Amino acid sequence: MNELSSEIHVLLTSTARNAVLTTDEYIDPTDGLIHCKSCSGQRQAVVPIPGSAECFIPRCLCPCQTLTEQHRRAAEEQRKRIERIRRSREQGLQGRHLCDYTFANDNDHNPLMEKAHAYVNGWDKAYASNTGLLLFGDVGTGKSFFAGCIANALLDKEISVMMTNFPAILSRLTGMPPEGRVGYIDSIGRYDLLILDDLGVERNTSYAMEQMFQIVDRRYRSCKPLIVTTNLTLEQMKNPPDLEHSRIYSRILEHCAPILFSGKDMRKDTAATTKTTARAILSSKAVL
Repeated sequence: MNELSSEIHVLLTSTARNAVLTTDEYIDPTDGLIHCKSCSGQRQAVVPIPGSAECFIPRCLCPCQTLTEQHRRAAEEQRKRIERIRRSREQGLQGRHLCDYTFANDNDHNPLMEKAHAYVNGWDKAYASNTGLLLFGDVGTGKSFFAGCIANALLDKEISVMMTNFPAILSRLTGMPPEGRVGYIDSIGRYDLLILDDLGVERNTSYAMEQMFQIVDRRYRSCKPLIVTTNLTLEQMKNPPDLEHSRIYSRILEHCAPILFSGKDMRKDTAATTKTTARAILSSKAVL
């Protein structure tokens, strides 16, 4: 070791000895620096000062501390991600029951669910090509569940989704000043995916039809995907009763691929289960 190195070594040793050591640290006599008892890595770094024989000796992380810090940051990022998704789901799903419409809760009774998985897996292409879906069929055939599964799966990927219906939208718009209505409609247009549930159940007033058109047209012009569920037939949508319906339906049909839902009303099975559960609850004796 040359004279300068010897001086630095003495300085390092002196600096280390004056430092407050934790129970998992020790001073390595070979370099005079603080080391970790677990991994033997350095917890001090030697940083030369340009133009000077002196050096700066800051604390640093040893390998095991670095790994611990990486795990802490990963856990913190995961916590923040979960919170972001929770807020997005709370804002985007207009109904608490929609949170339960997930692939994990699918009972495998509907073979069309494979298409829902495919849409989620092909989301990047669907978004780029502005490809939506028109889910039509009888009541209780699983259209809303299908759409909800897509919504929740995309939300888990931090893709912004709103799932709502026209009556809920009209309720929000009622009483708003014109500038407020424009702002609200614009906010709906900013979602990556908009899902309109139960098209056709809204009242056919001039005001309602105009707001429906504004929502659909805003989506149409934004070139972002739209998913619509409805009990209307495809024939009814292709041959609307008037111009007001025609300009709405034509925009939907242009960018939403139709999928027919058929079969029995699955809500009847749910109703039967509910009756059985209620009967069991009501027939049980209270324990005092």
